[in-house]
Amino acid sequence: MKRFLIAVLAMAVIGVVAENGLAQRNPRGAAKISVGSKTISVEYGRPSLKGRAVADMLEQLKPGDFWRLGADKSTTFSTTADLQFGDVTVPNGEYSLWAARQADNSWKLVFNKQHGQWGTQHDASQDLASVPLKEIKASKSVEMVTINLTMVGTGGVIAIQWGDMELTAYFKAK
Repeated sequence: MKRFLIAVLAMAVIGVVAENGLAQRNPRGAAKISVGSKTISVEYGRPSLKGRAVADMLEQLKPGDFWRLGADKSTTFSTTADLQFGDVTVPNGEYSLWAARQADNSWKLVFNKQHGQWGTQHDASQDLASVPLKEIKASKSVEMVTINLTMVGTGGVIAIQWGDMELTAYFKAK
């Protein structure tokens, strides 16, 4: 009986390790800034284009579809400050980030109260807020998804880049 319990426990541990570590096929990236005494950070998977065009890949998304902004485990956004994105307030806390394709082919950044789930498991009932993203053609193409946080005045900019596409949103700390 003791051997059986040890075997079951070992299988459970292997399952947890496989789900949380080994299942990650892409490198992880992170960005962090401080606004006063408050911290804002993002942690995300970094898929590569591998010769594909980002426009072709994202063109498959129809209006209302969500892009997980990375790979593998969901992208996690953390803030110890309440943030103001235009007229939308995102309270301090931890969220998963998604980009939602709109009918006019524009994008919205979606803050979802659920985080840590596998990156394709978006539960729209957990969406807290969404803010418009500005799309521009980046001056330099990047192979892997890159998310940056940059200080601007009393706030900052979140910038998501893949290939020659860059999506940005400005925020202020409250």
